[in-house]
Amino acid sequence: MTAPSEDGRAIHRSGFACFVGRPNAGKSTLTNAIVGAKVAITSSKPQTTRTVVRGIVHRPDAQLILVDTPGLHRPRTLLGERLNDLVHGTWSEVDVVAVCFPANEKPGPGDRFLVNELAKVKRPTKIAVATKTDLVSPQELGAHLLAIDALGRETGTDWAEIVPVSAKNGDQVDLLTDLLVDRMPEGPHLYPDGELTDAPEEVLVAELIREAALEGVHDELPHSIAVIVEEMALKEGRPADKPLLLIHANLFVERDSQKGIVIGHKGARLREVGTEARKQIQNLLGTPVYLDLHVKIAKDWQRDPRQLRRLGF
Repeated sequence: MTAPSEDGRAIHRSGFACFVGRPNAGKSTLTNAIVGAKVAITSSKPQTTRTVVRGIVHRPDAQLILVDTPGLHRPRTLLGERLNDLVHGTWSEVDVVAVCFPANEKPGPGDRFLVNELAKVKRPTKIAVATKTDLVSPQELGAHLLAIDALGRETGTDWAEIVPVSAKNGDQVDLLTDLLVDRMPEGPHLYPDGELTDAPEEVLVAELIREAALEGVHDELPHSIAVIVEEMALKEGRPADKPLLLIHANLFVERDSQKGIVIGHKGARLREVGTEARKQIQNLLGTPVYLDLHVKIAKDWQRDPRQLRRLGF
């Protein structure tokens, strides 16, 4: 809890913190755990996050806005370059940058590159977060924390805190939230009470469809999948107590062979994607959903500026 000011009045803090790290470092899972709701999609596939997702934490003494960013990586496409630009742009706009280091992987060249890049940005406070602590023993975690500390010293990065957490088990998630809030400036509410994200519903729906499509596909395919919601509206003529949300969405891949993988034998794979996505969308919006999903080809869209703009990048 934030301490009162010297004159006895209650302090309200508000500000922005972003989670950064290599792909698949647990950033989105941690964002969802702190917000207490699913505002960012998660997957075992690297580079799942493609947008800057803001999750909003409401407390009596503070409003904390968490910015989940794409994983910083060595780009191989124009899309990859633009995702890295998103990360760099976010660093300079937030109050705290929290770097995620998965506890089940030793800090490596990718982590060193990221921390060196972050060292060039002077403004935000830097916190190190050891994620996925449920996957390692106490001894392994201790060695991991020492390695994070050493990486900070070697790169001239002054960690304000080094915090081990498990978003899966909830271990020390509340502590991390408190530490982030304590480093926010004094300020008013920035978002209405109860609002958990500023992302439009169409964007959240498209992301949930993409999350469903990512599961079980070949390793090279996730980067080629993009989703656009073309239409989303309540069906007319339905009773008020029996609404039905009609969603028409297109799932884009880059090649005809990928289209076959996503659709599956006699459409079985696409039906699975639709069933899982519909369930997640209904949980998010609280409304029964009819999901009309089609797979289309946008040849080499990750490298084509015109198609990237069309797909929202």
